Amino acid sequence: MAHGLGAVKEMRLDAFAERFADAGYACLVFDYRHFGDSDGEPRQLLSIRRQLDDWAAAIAYARSIPEVDSGRVVLWGTSFGGGHVMVAGARDGRVAAIIAQCPFTSGVASTLALDPMSAAKVTARGIVDLVGSAFGRAPVMVALAGVAHEPALMTAPDVVPGYLPLVPEGHPFTNEVAARVGLAIVAHRPGRALEQITCPVLVCVCDDDTVAPARQTVRYVRRGPTTQMIRYPEGHFDIYVGEAFEQVVADQVDFLDRVVPLPE
Repeated sequence: MAHGLGAVKEMRLDAFAERFADAGYACLVFDYRHFGDSDGEPRQLLSIRRQLDDWAAAIAYARSIPEVDSGRVVLWGTSFGGGHVMVAGARDGRVAAIIAQCPFTSGVASTLALDPMSAAKVTARGIVDLVGSAFGRAPVMVALAGVAHEPALMTAPDVVPGYLPLVPEGHPFTNEVAARVGLAIVAHRPGRALEQITCPVLVCVCDDDTVAPARQTVRYVRRGPTTQMIRYPEGHFDIYVGEAFEQVVADQVDFLDRVVPLPE
């Protein structure tokens, strides 16, 4: 299990993991390199390629644990991580199932959802950051969560009140990331990987998603031969807490019980 754009595992992944563990499933929850409790310098560097490598490493480690059935590893990702599990699952080819929650599936769709002035500022800083990295300079940062017109990767009205409160009180968290990822996001379309996946896939879609628009995700889901979808009348950040969380985690446990049932 791993999180989304710039987030760390303490931002409610423990709540999901506890429910899965209560249902009898072992959970391996990790931070990507450069974030949270994981190593990696410089801090707050988000590389899509490196994060996918982290998924491959996590899968290999899970399979190496004696108490784990190596043939029944399931991938669970949310938001940006929801796109990662699609690509990681397609590349691996042997995972038992995949759960993608409010997944990022299209860089174009998510970029169009961004405030235009914010997008322009992120692009400008991204170019400076990328050029500077070639000369060994410190990263140029942009905010993860911000408001319209700010240089931030997410600027919808529900972002700041929805994303930042997921950080536990007193937990260290940095609301910024190296700007170069803004250039990479546009061309990233992990939803296409659904066409290649042969294991069962559950995609939990938020119909009012302002960060990872549901419309494009639904299109990708319909192309996935083994993909099922559950839709929720919620925003991108709503399903981490409250009644929406209770519903989505119950649906996910039900999916696990059906496709990777526990031994009698």
